[in-house]
Amino acid sequence: MPSLKDIAKACSVSVATVSKALNGHKDIGEETRRRICAMADEMGYMANSVARALKTNRTYNLGMLFVDERRSGLGHEYFSTILEGFKAEAESHGYDITFINSHVGEQPTSYVSHCRKRGLDGIVIACVNFTDPRILALVESNIPLVTIDHVFEGRTAILSDNINGVDTLVRYAYRKGHRKIAYLHGEDSAVTRGRLTGFHQACAELGLEIPEEYIIPCVYHEPYLCEEATRKLLQLPDPPTCILFPDDFSFIGGHNAMLEKGYTIPYLTGTSKFISCLGYDGINLARMMHLTTYTQNAMEIGRMAADRLIHAIEHPADAQPERILISGQLLEGISVEDFTE
Repeated sequence: MPSLKDIAKACSVSVATVSKALNGHKDIGEETRRRICAMADEMGYMANSVARALKTNRTYNLGMLFVDERRSGLGHEYFSTILEGFKAEAESHGYDITFINSHVGEQPTSYVSHCRKRGLDGIVIACVNFTDPRILALVESNIPLVTIDHVFEGRTAILSDNINGVDTLVRYAYRKGHRKIAYLHGEDSAVTRGRLTGFHQACAELGLEIPEEYIIPCVYHEPYLCEEATRKLLQLPDPPTCILFPDDFSFIGGHNAMLEKGYTIPYLTGTSKFISCLGYDGINLARMMHLTTYTQNAMEIGRMAADRLIHAIEHPADAQPERILISGQLLEGISVEDFTE
């Protein structure tokens, strides 16, 4: 098998440069890194992971803790895109990924024990019950850790800008003439609390008085529950003219309830009974249905989670807990009509 020295000679660079390029160091130019990596592949070079682990006291293996109680799993486009971004960034630094669970083989174990038995260098946590004692034990351990969309004191968190996201959607509906805006929000979580803050903040600043019955607790990624909640809104004596749904996927249920009551969304013709609609997430389904929504930058959230986790692993002395806010953007479809009384 070729050595680093062989690759260095073939590329006319130093052995140190080859090592840095293959290990994803930032002080190597992108063109040089690609040329070295291509030559390493061409020559059939494979790093000796055992030797590297002994030298650095690391396994170059990151844990991903993803517990989805509704079992939509990686079929949930937002989280699958986060994982894609995390994976791409981790692999560019030479790290592998292991999914964490509460069993090793057939034996039940804690998350902390699982991480230690697997020799994981660090963990990212997403889509879990952050009040679970097993999660809290992991957060309180000395294992490098990054959370997504939840803040723990003393730990780095990568956060989607949920306050600004909902604020942006409400202001968009307001500009289109809507004053009766309802919000079906997800279950209680840091994400939901942020989005509710954005909703109430925007309404207060715009001078909108939203009736309590316009704000209904719902569940993320659950079209059937969203259908029932939408049905309640449409049965009100004074129904809303615009509905903000918890996410793009749940909008499907809301749309079914509208059709049942003889309503539709503005871009579908054949009726004069319109209800304007807003989604959240920016998944491919929203684009296909021309739904106006707020696109979360899930790829950047995943990439940044890996970047900050690897930094904490490789530079523990200067790694400080951070709260990093990742902005998204409005995706304007044609599901919100211009409204006048």
